[in-house]
Amino acid sequence: EEEKAEEVQELLEYTEGTAGRLMSPEFVAVREEATVAQAIEHIRKAAPGEGDFYLYVVDDHDHLVGVVPLHRLLAAEAATPINAIRTEDVESVRVDTDQEEVARVVQHYNLIQIPVVDVNRRLLGTIGVDDIIDVIREEATEDIQRLGGVAGDETVLDSPRAVFPKRNIWRLINLGTAVLAASVIGLFESSIQTLATLAVFMPIVASMGGIATTQTATVVVRGIALGDMTASVLRRVLYKELWLGVATGALNGLVIAAIAYLWKGQLLLSLILGVALVANMIVAAVVGTLIPIALKTSRVDPAIASSVIITTFTDVFGFFSFLGLATLLIRFLL
Repeated sequence: EEEKAEEVQELLEYTEGTAGRLMSPEFVAVREEATVAQAIEHIRKAAPGEGDFYLYVVDDHDHLVGVVPLHRLLAAEAATPINAIRTEDVESVRVDTDQEEVARVVQHYNLIQIPVVDVNRRLLGTIGVDDIIDVIREEATEDIQRLGGVAGDETVLDSPRAVFPKRNIWRLINLGTAVLAASVIGLFESSIQTLATLAVFMPIVASMGGIATTQTATVVVRGIALGDMTASVLRRVLYKELWLGVATGALNGLVIAAIAYLWKGQLLLSLILGVALVANMIVAAVVGTLIPIALKTSRVDPAIASSVIITTFTDVFGFFSFLGLATLLIRFLL
């Protein structure tokens, strides 16, 4: 019991969310000069649950130098040196590696267990696939909640007092961005008073821009979380989102322009609305792609901050483009 308590205490000394906190210090390792027979005997003497998947090979200083899958070990002749059947190219993670990165490595190489080493490649422990599944579930839940502006660790059973400060900070930030969008509308107050019909279509421009940028940002944030969103694919992703922005914007703009014309009977207003919608969808594609990446570069979690910031961009630009065009051409609309 004392030994277990010491092991737990050692693990707690590692930073939360890292491989060190996640790993199990129980594993089976043999020296590189051992034979298959000696390795099997060593496994028999090991505590139950240790070395369920792999036999690790270390040198005299406990540096990780190889790995042997147990099925390969059992199929080898007893006198065969471990060096002859080991795999030297061992995928491992550092003890300070973030748990998301650990999960990516395990998924990429289809591993069922991964060794954890220190800066000198000294073997410290292992992480099994069951722990990785927990990490993936936890990180996915956090990303989903943060995209909604909710703390990643919040649950339905949390008390109101515990939840209040977590939610309130982002609501206050959102309130500030809403005031910014309202100030843009205020710039065109006289135009709205002159042509009240403009107020009818403003929510459409904002809503369509918001859903477009949220869709783009969700895909990009997920790509960042999975490690797929790198500098090498940025241009391709941006091109794809721009293409989608133009295509969906043109289609949606055409539809809303037709609806506006049938509803209000003003061709020019319908065209202004359609053009503003197309422009806002293009901006949504750019903003939804670049802002999460910029936040990640600035070490700000893109999942929790993106939704608040990106919708502000599309609201402000959408209102400005629609009301601005209408103001320039208002004498033709009266």
